[in-house]
Amino acid sequence: MTMAIALVSAVLAFWLAAALYGQLRLEINLHQALLYAPLKVLFRIEDGAIGTARTAEPPVIYAVWHRSRLEPALMLALLPSDTLHILDEDSARAWWLDPWRALARTIVFNAHHVFVSRRLVRRLRGKGRLAVYLPDDETPDPKAFRLFRAIARIAANAEARVVPIHVQGAGRSFFALAPQERRQLLPHLNICTLEPLTIGEMVALAAGPEKPMAANAMFDRLMAVRRPLPEKQEEAEAA
Repeated sequence: MTMAIALVSAVLAFWLAAALYGQLRLEINLHQALLYAPLKVLFRIEDGAIGTARTAEPPVIYAVWHRSRLEPALMLALLPSDTLHILDEDSARAWWLDPWRALARTIVFNAHHVFVSRRLVRRLRGKGRLAVYLPDDETPDPKAFRLFRAIARIAANAEARVVPIHVQGAGRSFFALAPQERRQLLPHLNICTLEPLTIGEMVALAAGPEKPMAANAMFDRLMAVRRPLPEKQEEAEAA
């Protein structure tokens, strides 16, 4: 009995220490840090790039590639607590995500209404932050691409910056929505981000004499964050 109490106390002490360290390092609140700490340890998450997202000046839209059930938990724990998260029905109802959903305001994704709502534009214009979760599809059909057009339209109307976010390795986890790779129990995760840009800046940066439409420029920008870093690519090829 004494051994069990000592073991539990040691685990709790380690958890608290990891949370306090994460709170100071990432500048998140203690509630967020307590729920992020076990994910950080179990998945050995490289999270240095999240600072780019956290320090982005509002209005800002965090565009998160949704490859697994881990992204909502991670973003709720890491993004500023005043961010409004627009979740799919599965993430909005999953019982195990209840502790993370309590970290910030969330609404359920409605494909017919939520992304054409003027309320989102008004929220952004009031120095707001949104997190949207994009289906993991590198070649969306015209129907699926309407989501990207809607986000681009909202960002343009609100003059908001867009921060692409991709969690490398999430597709190999047992939390993957549609695993395309061999699953691993606790894969190493790496959170990748790009600098925040407005839709106009994305269009201006596009190569070639003909500038793309807003949605296409944003999609290209979001695809760029999915490309592995050179050192990560070399590691994958060596493995």
